[in-house]
Amino acid sequence: MDITRPVFLEINLDNFEYNIKQIQSIVGSDVKLMPVIKGSAYGTYINKRLDIINKFEIVAVATVDEAVYIRSIGYEKEIFVLNQPYEDEIPKIVDNNIVVGISSYHFAEKLAEYGKEVTVHVEIGTGMGRTGVHPYKIEKYLDSLSSNIKVEGIYTHFSSADIDDEYTKKQLNSFNIAVEKAKEILGDIKYVHAAASNALLNYPEARFNLVRPGMIIYGYPAADDTLEKISLKPVAKLKAKVNFLKTVDKGISIGYSRSYITTKETKVATIPIGYADGFRRTFSNGWEVMINGKKVPIIGKVCMDSFMADVTDIEDIKIGDEVIIWDNENITLEQLADKCNTINYEILCTIGDRVPRKFVRE
Repeated sequence: MDITRPVFLEINLDNFEYNIKQIQSIVGSDVKLMPVIKGSAYGTYINKRLDIINKFEIVAVATVDEAVYIRSIGYEKEIFVLNQPYEDEIPKIVDNNIVVGISSYHFAEKLAEYGKEVTVHVEIGTGMGRTGVHPYKIEKYLDSLSSNIKVEGIYTHFSSADIDDEYTKKQLNSFNIAVEKAKEILGDIKYVHAAASNALLNYPEARFNLVRPGMIIYGYPAADDTLEKISLKPVAKLKAKVNFLKTVDKGISIGYSRSYITTKETKVATIPIGYADGFRRTFSNGWEVMINGKKVPIIGKVCMDSFMADVTDIEDIKIGDEVIIWDNENITLEQLADKCNTINYEILCTIGDRVPRKFVRE
């Protein structure tokens, strides 16, 4: 990819493939992986790489439009939409041969009215509190489905598989009850799945014949103890380049609202990434980035398109020098998340579309 903007998210495809192998070795060869590539593959754009996703027999996304995009780039295998779609999306679902998760009676009625065959997975609501058929009402729901609706799978979502063993086992027990009742009606079910990243590591009994790894395929921990259970290699590094340098006197204000005033003669670098790119204003005045092997502080408020850093201590700095926002070693995604009082998922997923993605191999 030709990168012209002096900022990019570097995506290591070798690391992605390493993580996939580690997950497969843990769940075993009898369990199929359905990588979750929603949200532009958690911001990595791996969902745009047909050569990578073609290695999987089934992939998972969150929305119908995400699935349509993957069809448009040539992926011809199974695409599963995790979330309950909306009735207006039914033509897209049918025309693009998309498999969808359902639990709504209203949506099932609209599918029946549409008349054309569609493949679905029925979601069981075991305690996530979001969507899903009540485990004890699965028979009623399946009986209500019209003949054009082909049930190929049954699934659930765990809410707390990283922190609450008792609740997760309660959810799993409810799901097992629903699965057995569904099998009495449907016979063999092609896909039974419940485990995302935390559950596939913590609950072998929840792996069934399909798992839905998300954050861990990108090499980042899904919980505090993830890296104690699996070896992972982070796939993403956020980098930029210095695009302006100046030296200012003591008493000069830097950035909006004059939130920083220099206390001495200061060499200031401007770096062209800001909150419109997903680099938050939270990092204003004090957060560090790395330039030429040294950590330097951000001064002033992060702007929409850029921020400034104090590079007085870097003697040989020049325009074009690389700036590391995070590299998973000196500065980690988790450190940025802690600073923002959020999780690593959110930091990674919210890197903006105008930040180019640069795919690399080692």
